[in-house]
Amino acid sequence: MTARKCLPWPNKILRTPAETVPEITDEIRGIWDDMIDTMEIMPGIGLAAPQIGIGLRLAVVDASRERGMAIRMANPEILHASVEMAMGEEGSPNLPGVSAKVKRPRAVTVRFLNDKGIWDRRELVLQWGRSVQHQIDHLNGRMYFDNLSRVKRDMLLRKAGVR
Repeated sequence: MTARKCLPWPNKILRTPAETVPEITDEIRGIWDDMIDTMEIMPGIGLAAPQIGIGLRLAVVDASRERGMAIRMANPEILHASVEMAMGEEGSPNLPGVSAKVKRPRAVTVRFLNDKGIWDRRELVLQWGRSVQHQIDHLNGRMYFDNLSRVKRDMLLRKAGVR
């Protein structure tokens, strides 16, 4: 297990939709382990494989207080999103030093291949739900600031020193 370096924004892979994972192998499990190590060092509550330069639909999420409860997901997809919305602060190690309040559904039902290669389904709320939505954005080549108005997004990127 090794922590990996997060790609700096703007890197092309961060704007490229990730490829579907055909099956869960020991190599995939090793990538998940590295992703969890990377997430813990950041520290963060989620990480998507493209953030560390791997163009596969892999994500990890751990919003637990005690840590060590990471959900390993391959090919995650949202099946249902609550109508109730919630605002929350989001940031990314790919664009350090800035963050923004983003409105997202308060809860989601997500379907994914788990570490045993079996389709799993979870209802995730609050920080867990926010994080999985954030990671799925990364897997689709989107950043959290794409959910902001153009003015807010431009201000955030200027503050980060990119544009």
